[in-house]
Formats: sequence, structure tokens, C-alpha cells
Amino acid sequence: MNKSLLLEGLTDAVGFVVGALLGFGLGRLLGLELFAEGYSAGSIVAIAFVGLGGGMGLQAARRFRAKGATDEEAP
Repeated sequence: MNKSLLLEGLTDAVGFVVGALLGFGLGRLLGLELFAEGYSAGSIVAIAFVGLGGGMGLQAARRFRAKGATDEEAP
């Protein structure tokens, strides 16, 4: 198995999970309940925060990984 692919997958997963947890925490700070019964407006906004947080965490992990790759190649 290619070590760089494993590293890419792990950093993507960690970035997504950390971002989703931050989105969940932000929703809790704002008083939104993700696991509320039914689909109230607050629950939908909390779900969106988790999704957006996960996506932003994934993109941050990819940028961090890309920055590390360019730093290693520089003389």
C-alpha cells in the first residue's frame, strides 16, 4: 500500500471529523440541538453547521498537506 495514500486518507478523515465536531460545538453554543425530535429549523441549522464544519475541516487538512508538500520540495 502506498504510504502517501494512507497519509492522505488519514489527514482527510481527521480534518473532516475535527471540523464536524467544531461545527457541532458551534451549534451547541448557539443553543441548537442537532438530535432534537423531528426536523425543526434549529435542528436543520445544526445539521448544516456540522456539514459545513466537516467540509471546511477537510479543505483545511488538504491545504495543510499541500503546504507541507511544497515546503519539502523547496531547496
